[in-house]
Amino acid sequence: MRTTINLADPLLSEAKKLAAERGSTFTAVVEEALREMLTRHRQPKARARVRLTTFGGRGLQPGVDLDDSAALADLMEGSRGPV
Repeated sequence: MRTTINLADPLLSEAKKLAAERGSTFTAVVEEALREMLTRHRQPKARARVRLTTFGGRGLQPGVDLDDSAALADLMEGSRGPV
């Protein structure tokens, strides 16, 4: 798509110089700069820290592997006692 933009002379000169150094076009330099700015703008802002409530205890029980969901489910079901 073709459009017209107004740039300050020093900015235009610098962008044209960069394009020449890269063996690229002025349009490619402007597109890249605009993409970078838009990407930074889309990045999520830093979120406020969340404080999680924890409860005292004896910590993780021996033999518990949090990466093994099946064994963890078996352990939790076994700790319920008879139903």
